[in-house]
Amino acid sequence: MAVSTAKRLYWFLYYWMPVCAVAAFIFATSSLPGKDIPSLFPYEDILYHFAIYVILALFFIRALRRTGGPRPVVVLFVITVVSCALYGVSDELHQLLTAGRSCSAFDILIDTAGSFLGAAAGGVFITWRS
Repeated sequence: MAVSTAKRLYWFLYYWMPVCAVAAFIFATSSLPGKDIPSLFPYEDILYHFAIYVILALFFIRALRRTGGPRPVVVLFVITVVSCALYGVSDELHQLLTAGRSCSAFDILIDTAGSFLGAAAGGVFITWRS
């Protein structure tokens, strides 16, 4: 039985909208001028970068698994980490255009580490569910 185009679109949006929402949140928060960001505790930006990229990677590997066709988990993991890390690089470059913000190689490293953990957790879950 063939799946309708509308149903395919629905499932595509169902899985990729959370990825887009997290990416949009990252973009929006990166657009805030540096002086508009309140500080709650020391080094909080490290925690924020790491956590949001864990979430981004979890949604990304989930979407890729459900809409990208059959691929080994290791391939999903690599695509997820590379894609999320590249988004982290683009986010840091975007901050160059924002008042009071800067581009940081350390933030890229933290984003990549979060992406790695999120993709690994997603990969373990996919393997466990198979």
